Amino acid sequence: MTSAHARDDVRIFLKECTSLAQHGHDVILLVADGLGHGAEGMVKIHDVGRASGRLDRMLRVPSRLVEAAMELGADICHLHDPELLRIAVALSRRGSKVVFDAHEDVPRQILAKHYLYPWARKGISRIFAAYERRICRNLAGVVCATPTIRDKFKGFARQVVDVNNYPLLGELDPPGDVVRSGREVCYVGGLATIRGVREIVQAVGCCQHAGTQLHLVGHFIEPEVEAALRVTSDWHKVEFWGQQDREGVRNVLARSSIGLVTLHPTANYIDALPVKMFEYMAAGIPVIASNFPLWRGIVEQADCGVCVDPLDPQAIARAIDELLSNPQRAQRLGENGRQAVYERFNWQIEEAKLLDFYASLTKEAF
Repeated sequence: MTSAHARDDVRIFLKECTSLAQHGHDVILLVADGLGHGAEGMVKIHDVGRASGRLDRMLRVPSRLVEAAMELGADICHLHDPELLRIAVALSRRGSKVVFDAHEDVPRQILAKHYLYPWARKGISRIFAAYERRICRNLAGVVCATPTIRDKFKGFARQVVDVNNYPLLGELDPPGDVVRSGREVCYVGGLATIRGVREIVQAVGCCQHAGTQLHLVGHFIEPEVEAALRVTSDWHKVEFWGQQDREGVRNVLARSSIGLVTLHPTANYIDALPVKMFEYMAAGIPVIASNFPLWRGIVEQADCGVCVDPLDPQAIARAIDELLSNPQRAQRLGENGRQAVYERFNWQIEEAKLLDFYASLTKEAF
């Protein structure tokens, strides 16, 4: 059940729903996008209607999701948005086992909301944390996107498992006929100040390697940031692709020689596991990542890239120049990353944890 995510969301649909359906569960994805009912593969899709705005999404869509879940006779309701926690009690009272999927640590995320006054951030964060504890301690279980989030919920939830958002094996393998130019780098994901888009555009503008080009894939969360970047002298080195489907992402990764994941050092990112980093690794390209201790440990252990200060465009530019000027090293790092994905950081391993979790809910072995 989701009130905010797209019906083809990678974690919700492509990984979790598809895996559960392929292993014997009757899966219905409840969405609120206005695109109507349908089916994709073995997953049925039920649309409760697009929200007319943020307020409607927060207040009315959850009620429509409850009604749909009851009409469809849901045994388990798997919630994917924090705003849906308020309907958890109603679903439980009507006989469903309720699971919350914690994609992010929301209280820590609130602390990074720079449009809120500092005192407001702290107060709202504390209030939501208390609310989250009160609701989640009575749920059937919590599925967490990272071990750090899992450890937080272990203190009060009944059953907790981390199901990391690692890549599907083979999905992002480059086509066999692709020849990388050795000049192209990419960033795939939401484009925002806090995610380092200003610094990476400036960094590419500073690169000394001839013909360096940045491929940006995603949508600008802050339209004013897009407008400001488009008038800079560095924008001529940017190829902006906008939002792309999975095949589009695969094609951009296939032609790129480096993947950038230089998010800012905020409370919500320092302990996160950014899916884009593992997708770059799966595609066989080296990563340039923020020098957070957790990320540095992964990159150094896998020997798959370079870590830099994400707030320093010159440091990012030097790392890009170094890798583009040494294609043998870049290829070796890319191959190391791909090997690490096949051995450890892949959805097949995470799928097994999700299936075991559901088996415990249903008391069935499958």
